[in-house]
Amino acid sequence: MKSRFKAWRHHLVWTLPMVAVLAGCTGGDKDTPKTHALATYSSTSWEALPAVSDTDLVAGFGSWRSACTRLKADPVWGSTCAASANVPQTASDIRGFLKQNLDVYGLRAANDNPNGLITGYYEPVYPGSLTQTEVANIPVYGVPEDMIIVSLDSIYPELKGKRLRGRLEGRVLKPYDDAATIETNGVKAPVVAWLTDPMNLQFLQIQGSGRIQLDDGRQLRIAYADQNGHPYRPIGRWLVEQGELKKEDVTMGAISTWAKANPSRIPELLGSNPSYVFFTRNPDSNEGPRGSLNVPLTAGYSAAVDRKVIPLGSLLWLSTTKPDGTALIRPVAAQDTGGAIAGEVRADLFWGTGEAAGQLAGDMKQQGQIWMLWPKGAALPQVPQVADAAKANP
Repeated sequence: MKSRFKAWRHHLVWTLPMVAVLAGCTGGDKDTPKTHALATYSSTSWEALPAVSDTDLVAGFGSWRSACTRLKADPVWGSTCAASANVPQTASDIRGFLKQNLDVYGLRAANDNPNGLITGYYEPVYPGSLTQTEVANIPVYGVPEDMIIVSLDSIYPELKGKRLRGRLEGRVLKPYDDAATIETNGVKAPVVAWLTDPMNLQFLQIQGSGRIQLDDGRQLRIAYADQNGHPYRPIGRWLVEQGELKKEDVTMGAISTWAKANPSRIPELLGSNPSYVFFTRNPDSNEGPRGSLNVPLTAGYSAAVDRKVIPLGSLLWLSTTKPDGTALIRPVAAQDTGGAIAGEVRADLFWGTGEAAGQLAGDMKQQGQIWMLWPKGAALPQVPQVADAAKANP
C-alpha cells in the first residue's frame, strides 16, 4: 500500500499546483471576482436572545455536555467543558454558567441577513436482511477495498479537511465511480446488509445512519463509514428541474410518492445524485446514532452544521418553527455534519429514530435564526472567503 501511495502522490504533487495555476488564468486581475466571508458573527447580548423554557435549556445543555468527553483536549472548548462538569442540572445554574463563560454571536449571511434554512434528519428503520433474498436484494455496501483516500493537508496545509478519493489505474489516480456506475456495476466492497427498496438505500445515505429491521426481530445498526468523493446533489432538485415537483413541495414524502408512481424512472432519479455513501455496522444499542463528533446524538437537541461556519462541539441557540408552524426555540449542540448541510445560516436538527421522527424530519424546511455561544476570550472561527455570485466568472 505504501508504494502505491507514493506513486500517485508523486503525480498529485505536480498536478495540484498546475490546477491552481490554470484556475487562476481567467484574464487578469481586472477579472478577479470579489469575495466575501461565507458567514459573519454579530456580537449580541444575552438579553437579546429569544426566551427558552427551563426544560429545553436543561435538555440542550445536557446534549452539549455529553460531548465533553471528546472535547476535553480541544483548545477552544476544553476548559469550558471541564468547568461544566460540576454544574447542577437546574435551569438557574445552567443560565448562570453560560452567561459567565460564553459570549453570544448571531450568524449572518453575506447581506447581513440573520435568517437561514433549518431542516431535519432522523435515524430511519427499514426492512432488510443479513443475506440476499428474493425480496431483500439491494446491497448496502461497506468501504470499497480498492478506494484510496488521501488527506490533502498532508501535502498542502491550507487544504485542511480536504480529501481525495479515487482508484489507481496503473500509476494514475482516477476519480472513484459515481453512484450510477456503482448501482449498475456494483463495487469491490463487503455487503453490510440487504434492503428491499432502492429508495430506502437513497434515504439511508442522505440520513447517514439507520437501522435495518431483520425478520427475527433484531435491528441492525449501521452508520456512515465513507463516501465516494463525488458531490452531493439533492434528488429533490432533479425532480424540480424535470418539472415533476414544485420547489416548495419537495419533501421526503413527496419524493417517495413520486417514486412509487414512477418505478421505471427510479434509476434515473438516483443517478442524478453522483454521491454514494458506504456504511459500517455499529454495536447494538438503544442510544442515538453517533454523529461526526462520535458521540450519540440527542433527539431534538443535536444538530448537523457546516463546520466551515460552526465548529463541531459548539453550543447553539436555535429559533425556528416546526412544520406545523409552532415555535421551536432551544439550545442545541453542533455534533454532526452532512453533505447537504452547507451555507451561512444553516442547521439540520436531529429528530430521533423511526417513523414519527421521519415525518418531522421529512417535512422540516423552515426559516430560522442561529446564535453561536462561544467561550469568552477565544478567537472566533476563521471563515473561508467565497466569490460574490454576481461578479464570479462563468
